[in-house]
Amino acid sequence: MAQNTNSWFREKILLGMTPRDYIISNFNFGNLVAGAFIGLGVGVMIYRLIFGLGPSTNLSDNYPWGLWIGFDILVGIALAAPGLTLGTAVHLFGMKEYHHFVRPAILSSLLGYIFAVFALMFDLGRYYRIPYLLGWSWGFASILFLIGWHFFLYINICLIEWAPALFEWLNLRKVREFFTKLAIWATIFGVIIAGGHQSALGGLYLVAPGKLHPLWYSMLLPVFFLLSAIFAGISMVIVESTITHKVFKRQLQHFDQAKFDRQTIGLGKATASALFIYLILKIFDLAHYNNWGYINTPYGYWYLVEMLGFVLLPAFLFTHAARKGKAKLVRFTGFLTALGVILNRLNVSIIAYNWQIPASQKYYPLWSEIALSLGVVAMLVVAYRFIVNRMAIMYDHPDYESAH
Repeated sequence: MAQNTNSWFREKILLGMTPRDYIISNFNFGNLVAGAFIGLGVGVMIYRLIFGLGPSTNLSDNYPWGLWIGFDILVGIALAAPGLTLGTAVHLFGMKEYHHFVRPAILSSLLGYIFAVFALMFDLGRYYRIPYLLGWSWGFASILFLIGWHFFLYINICLIEWAPALFEWLNLRKVREFFTKLAIWATIFGVIIAGGHQSALGGLYLVAPGKLHPLWYSMLLPVFFLLSAIFAGISMVIVESTITHKVFKRQLQHFDQAKFDRQTIGLGKATASALFIYLILKIFDLAHYNNWGYINTPYGYWYLVEMLGFVLLPAFLFTHAARKGKAKLVRFTGFLTALGVILNRLNVSIIAYNWQIPASQKYYPLWSEIALSLGVVAMLVVAYRFIVNRMAIMYDHPDYESAH
């Protein structure tokens, strides 16, 4: 019995290697860097739990939300939208040619949400009361309540969508078939849920009209957050597929580069469309509030950097790449678009927040806040690689029919 358990562990967890060989095979530069980030991040987490938010952060009454909300939640959730975008494309619009992108997208969304909530625990004074909103303390008038419940529901939806790959790995055929049938409906429900909380995250800042700079504040913030989450999600599919098709190339036995390039260009077209719609709405918003006078100010120059460099430029680059059939340019622009979404979320939550406060009194994250965030990102990357190396995420399992 002990021998069978050991064989299962070696086959499923250690990829058929002995513990010694497995450790040696993972002893490389990339893992050492990831281990250093995780070790430092865990150290800061322990410090935060023992000594509290005060010594661990630069938060204050003026800035109760800092990097852990701005980066870990706002950026993390926006970049975890591949499941929303691919689910819509494949299951609602019938774009079956993209079904090979769905499992990596679902996995990245699942891990993105789990680690965002994990990081959020260190930003909450009473983190141990997170479960309260599910059954003990309902606040229907609160956007945070809506977001909390949506996060809970969406993580469960992603778990259902990911379950077929898990049960293929465990070779539980009947359970896998059950979740395969359930996954399609879960994906459709997930599109509705994800759309709701992506926009609700923008709605959080509607209560700060005097604190958020007028160039970023608008009653359309929920719409802007939803639209930017859509092109963030598609651009992250481009980014992830670019990286994973290089890192996990050995898993792709029948990889067709020409087909992959065509699909990547198709994703670029969709991203360009979303970027142009977003840009047009932002111009209308600028005109509606008559905020033109703010353009010729330091904040206005920074606003133009975001809009021209990370919205207009990638929209034109995607369009040019699609017209000329340049898949490499689409991949580069995918990275540029993802950086633009990161910049936008940090502008709203930190840089343009409390814009009238002198620079000397503004919030700058403590090194420990950055270290914890980097540690969480490293954990996410390690978890993603651990799963992809063991389950049929990048390809269809040869013993099972496609789940799509």
